[in-house]
Amino acid sequence: MELTIIVLLVIVLALFFDFTNGFHDTANAMATPIATGALKPKTAVMLAAILNLVGAFLSTEVAKTISGGLINEGGGGVLITPELIFAGLIGAIVWNLVTWLYGLPSSSSHALFGGLIGAAIVGAGVAAINGGVFLSKILIPMVAAPLTAGIVAFTATKVAYAITRRHDGKKDGRGRFRYAQIASSSLIALAHGTNDAQKTMGVITLTLVAANMQEPGTGPHIWVVVACALAIAIGTYSGGWRIIRTLGSGLTQVKPAQGFAAETSTAATILASSHLGFALSTTQVASGSVIGSGLGRRGSSVRWRTVGRIASGWLFTLPASGVVGAIAAAIAHTGMVGVIIDAVLGLAFIVFIFWRSSRNKVDHANAIPVPDVAESGYAVRIRKGKVKQIKTKTGSISPLTSVAQAAVRDDDAARDAVKAARDDAQLAEAAAQGEVQRPSATSAEQREGDR
Repeated sequence: MELTIIVLLVIVLALFFDFTNGFHDTANAMATPIATGALKPKTAVMLAAILNLVGAFLSTEVAKTISGGLINEGGGGVLITPELIFAGLIGAIVWNLVTWLYGLPSSSSHALFGGLIGAAIVGAGVAAINGGVFLSKILIPMVAAPLTAGIVAFTATKVAYAITRRHDGKKDGRGRFRYAQIASSSLIALAHGTNDAQKTMGVITLTLVAANMQEPGTGPHIWVVVACALAIAIGTYSGGWRIIRTLGSGLTQVKPAQGFAAETSTAATILASSHLGFALSTTQVASGSVIGSGLGRRGSSVRWRTVGRIASGWLFTLPASGVVGAIAAAIAHTGMVGVIIDAVLGLAFIVFIFWRSSRNKVDHANAIPVPDVAESGYAVRIRKGKVKQIKTKTGSISPLTSVAQAAVRDDDAARDAVKAARDDAQLAEAAAQGEVQRPSATSAEQREGDR
C-alpha cells in the first residue's frame, strides 16, 4: 500500500515536471516568430501546445534511453527506487522554476538528469549510473548540439540574406520569411513534443519498473504517453513569457529571415537527435541557433552578457539539480515520512516561486517590447499599414526607435507617391474623355505650387 502511494506521488510529480517543461520551453519554438510579428503571442502558444501534443505520440526512443539506459540494473532490479525518483524530480522542478523566474533558458532535460543522478548516487552509489549512456547520449549531445545548431543557423542566415539581396533599389522580399516562420516554428514545436515529452514518459516508466509494476526493457504504456502529452501541451499553452522575452529580444534583435534560419536549424537538430535517442536540451539547441543567426546577419549584434548568463545556467544545471535531488533523496531515504517532508517542502517552494513571480509579472502583453517588434517588421517591410502603438500600464505609449521612425516616414512617402500617381491617371483619363481640360502643368507640379 505504501509503495503504491509513493508511485502515485511520483507520477503526479512527474506530470507536474512535464507541465513546467512545457512552459519553460515554449520559447524554443515561439520566441522568434513572436519577436518578428509573424505570430501573435496567444496564437503562437496555442499552436505550440497543439503540436507538442501531436509530437509526443511520434516516437519513444528518448523515453527508452531514460527508462532502460541511464540507471543500471542490479541483482534486485533497477538500482533506484520510487522514493529516489521522487527526490530527483524535486531537484529538477526546483531548478526549472528558479531559472524560469529569472528568465534563463536553461535545460529542463538536464535538470531532470541531474536530479535523477544525484538521487541515484545517494541511494545506490555511483555504480547506479551507466557512464557510457550518460556520456554518449547526454553529455556529448549537451556540448555538440548547441554548437551544431549555431553553425547551421549561421550558415542558413548567410544564405538567406545572400539569395534575397537586391541591387536595383526594389524591396528584397525578406518580409515573406515571416510566413515561412509559421511553418518552421511549428516544426520546432512538433520536435519539442517528440523529444521532451518522452523524458517524463521515461521517468514514469522507470518508476513502474523500479516498483516491479512493469517488465524491464519495455517501453511506456499508452496511458503514460497520453498523460505526458497532455501535461506538456497544457504547460506550453500557459506561455513561459519570461523566457520568451530572453530568447525573442534578449540575445539579439531577430528579423524574419534570420528567425526562419534559426528555427529550421533548431528543428533539424532536435528531430535528428530524437531519431537517434539523444536526450538533448531543446533549449540549448534553440539558444545556439538564435546566437548563430545573430552572428550570421550583417549589422546585427549579439548581447554577449546575456549569452554569458545563459551559459552559466547551462554549466550549473546538472550539478545544481543533482545537489537538490541528492538532499531530497537523503530525506526520502528515511521512508514514507521523508517522502511527505519532501512533498511539503517542494510544494512550499513552488508556491513561493509563483508568488514571487507575481510581483514582476510578464505575460503576452509585455514579453516582447512593442518597439522591437515594430522595428523588426519595418526593417524588412513586412507591414503595409502603420504600426499600432500599444499603451503601457502606466498610460504612456511605447516610442518607436529611430530605425522604425525612418521606415515609417519612407512608407508614408511611398504611399503619397502612389496616391499622386493614381490622381494623375484619373485626370488623364478624364481629359481623354473630354470631361475636363487637362492642366498645362502636371498635377504634381500644380500641387507643389499650391503648397
